[in-house]
Amino acid sequence: MRPVGSKYLLEEPLGRGATGTVWRARQRETAGAEAAVAGQPGETVAIKVLKEELANDADVVMRFLRERSVLLRLTHENIVRTRDLVVEGDLLALVMDLVDGPDLHRYIRENGPMTPVAAALLTAQIADALAASHADGVVHRDLKPANVLLKEDDGGMRPMLTDFGIARLADSPGLTRTHEFVGTPAYVAPESAEGRPQTSAVDIYGAGILLYELVTGRPPFAGGTALEVLHRHLSEEPRRPSTVPQPLWTAIERCLRKNPDERPSAESLGRALRTVSEGIGVHANSAQIAAAEGVGVLLAPDPAPAPVPGTPGAADPTQALPSNAGSYGDADPNAATSVMQHTGPSGSGDADPTSVMPPVPPRPDGPPEPDGPHPWENQLRAARDRNEQTQVQQYLDPSQDPLRRRRPQRQVQQPQQQAPAGYGHPQQHQPQRYAPAPQPQQPPQRYAPPQQPPRQERPPREPRRSANPMRIPGLGCLKGCLFSLVILFVAGWLIWELSPLQEWIGTGKNYWEQLSDWFTTVTGWVGDLGGDSGSTGGGSGGTQ
Repeated sequence: MRPVGSKYLLEEPLGRGATGTVWRARQRETAGAEAAVAGQPGETVAIKVLKEELANDADVVMRFLRERSVLLRLTHENIVRTRDLVVEGDLLALVMDLVDGPDLHRYIRENGPMTPVAAALLTAQIADALAASHADGVVHRDLKPANVLLKEDDGGMRPMLTDFGIARLADSPGLTRTHEFVGTPAYVAPESAEGRPQTSAVDIYGAGILLYELVTGRPPFAGGTALEVLHRHLSEEPRRPSTVPQPLWTAIERCLRKNPDERPSAESLGRALRTVSEGIGVHANSAQIAAAEGVGVLLAPDPAPAPVPGTPGAADPTQALPSNAGSYGDADPNAATSVMQHTGPSGSGDADPTSVMPPVPPRPDGPPEPDGPHPWENQLRAARDRNEQTQVQQYLDPSQDPLRRRRPQRQVQQPQQQAPAGYGHPQQHQPQRYAPAPQPQQPPQRYAPPQQPPRQERPPREPRRSANPMRIPGLGCLKGCLFSLVILFVAGWLIWELSPLQEWIGTGKNYWEQLSDWFTTVTGWVGDLGGDSGSTGGGSGGTQ
């Protein structure tokens, strides 16, 4: 258990939001006179502990203390009462009544949309709470189902609006910039998204979106990103679902007007929603139905919306005293901020025309002002000179690169041409072909590049004429194919003429039969050759 101040102990967290964490807490002792509700020891309360970035902001702490009385006196049967405010070190906390019940967002997610009659009656009670807060100059600015708690009351559910003043505390100059807004993207009013002056009409816009979500189960504008949702708030008009009766849609459409001056007040909205709930019910008579169809008369624009303090166009209790005010009692503390008039030299009250101040003379004891250029101009000129001196290095021959050099190459000294004897002219060197350009002084290199003799430029080669001036693509391959065909034709003709291929074709023998005939012929020829040799030897013997 964590103590909050000297009178409260935190027990368990109930929920977390964008501005802080809600805890179930217990009161240790009776609160002092500074609290709106003294309470009793052991009583269970709800404490919302704001985030550290809010508690560490001096503007939030000052606003927290300044609006203490406004939040403590805000009481209504449909508003969660703020009992006490705790400021202790880096901790800011609001002590409120504990409401045992779900919030409206959780209820819709678990039970689905409501009937048009139930949605109209519930939103009418929320409108009554907004009317009471607007009468005290408090604008909620973050009206959404998650900030509506459902309290069991005589077998029914009574909506309790909570988090009053949290948007005003979070809307601090140190936390909110001109391009940001306070609220939830799905429920934010167009003027809040654009950073325009805000009035109590932003709560009426949030009530219209809440009523739309109660009967459909989803808000009218949705998207993948917050920027897309804000763009739809600014450019699109909501469409009427088929399940929403026309009188109820008239109330929703009036609340969701883009122009805040066309939205009704919270009081007229509550009265109109009760008229609609009576006219769209099952047991409605003809008079109630007619009154519901003409509900647009009750939704007249709010003639005097409550401004949001701290925004452009809002009333500020701070007032500048006029120049002739003798005491503080002459100024009205409830008036808007006024600008004090500027008195001229004569005291007539006329505005003093704008004049150019004369140049400040130099001090007599100070150093004389230099007549030359400003030191910054000298620095810019020096930088420009360095930039002009910076040149791109030309291509370096690999043989002249000192990092790639393996061993120094000896330079062969060529004999100098001397004048022939007998002439009195002094010895002269052969003039160079090209005069070397002056080079800027370079820092000494660690490895000196070897000196190479000047290269002699070779005359450019003449382009080789091709045998195929037309440059036909694939002509080389075509030549090879034609040459191969010629060789195959000549080889085939030689085989046909010199081989016994013609005889084979004429006799009708196949390859193996011809081989067997050849083998028989060769065998007979060898046998005949052996027989002839034997007979010749026998004849010789008989003769002897």
